[in-house]
Amino acid sequence: MLNRIIIMGRLVRDPELRTTQSGVSVTSFTLAVDRDFKSRDSGEKSTDFIDVVAWRQTAEFVCKYFTKGRMAVAEGRLQLRDWKDRDGNNRRSAEVVADNVYFADSKRDSAGDSYGSPPPYGAPAYGGQSSGGYGAPGGYGAPSGDSSGFAEIDDQDGDLPF
Repeated sequence: MLNRIIIMGRLVRDPELRTTQSGVSVTSFTLAVDRDFKSRDSGEKSTDFIDVVAWRQTAEFVCKYFTKGRMAVAEGRLQLRDWKDRDGNNRRSAEVVADNVYFADSKRDSAGDSYGSPPPYGAPAYGGQSSGGYGAPGGYGAPSGDSSGFAEIDDQDGDLPF
């Protein structure tokens, strides 16, 4: 049996870290996920609002580095929960229980982030996973004096490699 789901969307609000009575960290947040197709009637894409729950180090990571409007990728499993509302009616909710949450926007897009910079690429961010996309991969430093990781090409060379 297989139950894996990967979704990418923008956080609807800032996640808040909570703890269970036994001291386990947990957070829940909602991702606004655009559908791939446009409506016939309006010609606009519809948006689904998908609830996500993260536990332990993943929850702490999300609360520390993600804010409302940030693009995120959540990877985990789909879980259905049955519950009763205040009127005693049976309800069912679907949510993603996230094993991993990744950055899906560029570092430049998050420059105004009030939580500071995320860990550098390759550094364990949560559960031993890398945060991805921030800084040069291990062993590949930028040329001296240039922090972008790209070197200026001399236009005067004249010899083209093709």
